[in-house]
Amino acid sequence: MFLKGFFIQTAKGILIRTPKRIALFFTFLKEKNAFKKLNDGRFTVLTKDIYPCLNDRVTTTPFDSHYIYHPAWAARILAKTKPSSHADFSSILSFSSIVSAFIPTKFYDYRPANLNLTNWEGDFADLCNLDLADNSFTSVSCMHTVEHIGLGRYGDALDPKGDIKAINELQRITASNGDILFVTPVGKQRIEYNAHRIYSFELVIELFAHCTLQEFSLVTDEGVFSNNAESTLVQQQQYGCGCFWFKKI
Repeated sequence: MFLKGFFIQTAKGILIRTPKRIALFFTFLKEKNAFKKLNDGRFTVLTKDIYPCLNDRVTTTPFDSHYIYHPAWAARILAKTKPSSHADFSSILSFSSIVSAFIPTKFYDYRPANLNLTNWEGDFADLCNLDLADNSFTSVSCMHTVEHIGLGRYGDALDPKGDIKAINELQRITASNGDILFVTPVGKQRIEYNAHRIYSFELVIELFAHCTLQEFSLVTDEGVFSNNAESTLVQQQQYGCGCFWFKKI
């Protein structure tokens, strides 16, 4: 623990020290000693308890633009549609846990979560073969998930068409006139194996053949959120975040 944050690890597992980290660490020790002299005695300040955090002095709060913007986008859609209940399939867990404060929410995942929250339920689901009846839900989300299916990253079976199967299942279990909030990487179409697929705008529209697009928003490569974005912007992205609001026909 004494050297936490002091070293960085190379791809070969070799620990090295950088001049910047060394300087930060000695600044940390100097301030720790100064704080100990100022300490009012309510808490101990012992060397065995130090926990150096050397990289947090920034002028703005850092964030992952994909994972800040897409749940915020989806929550705003739900604020408009006001569904009586919502089903989320394997999106980032914090999304369903927060939404459940306002909308009864069921979270499905290949690796079920175990949360103790009111208005929230969790259950197992294989997105390629959902054990759910046709037209089960009027409000569905599946965000930053389908791009992984079939690539084996999470221990799932290798299946080049895993994403197609999952999208077909999402459409099947959504009721007519129901809403699907779908988020995936967009840009120059390719697979970055075994992390994820990256889709063209046109392919996503083609795969959701049983739906009409209500809204498309985009997080660009520069981390800028564009609400109601022009679809042509996708062609300019390497790894954008496409946010699609579909309504099932």
